[in-house]
Amino acid sequence: MSSTINTSTPSPQASTSSASANSGNSLASQISRLTEQITKLTQQAKDISNGSGTTEEKQKQQELIQSQINMLQAQLAQLQREQVEAADKKQEQQQSRVEGVNKPSEDHQIDIYI
Repeated sequence: MSSTINTSTPSPQASTSSASANSGNSLASQISRLTEQITKLTQQAKDISNGSGTTEEKQKQQELIQSQINMLQAQLAQLQREQVEAADKKQEQQQSRVEGVNKPSEDHQIDIYI
């Protein structure tokens, strides 16, 4: 009787999307983690050329690592866009508070008749 053990690792995309849903993880920490992963994968790609194996095996490994790096870079770009949008939104909110003092809204208008 033989038994097979299947293991799977979550994709970085799945872990990132669940991490962004968690309010405890800030965009900055997610960006930092992705940057670290990209750095590690880049180093692995460099180390492959020094490792053992055929040229074809090394090339396949480097292609796999490069595709992972590309995916992580896309996620990193998305998080950076979200960070910029959040900063812009915060700045707009701060400006609207200051501008709203002297600009009437439809709810807060004073009609003056002379």
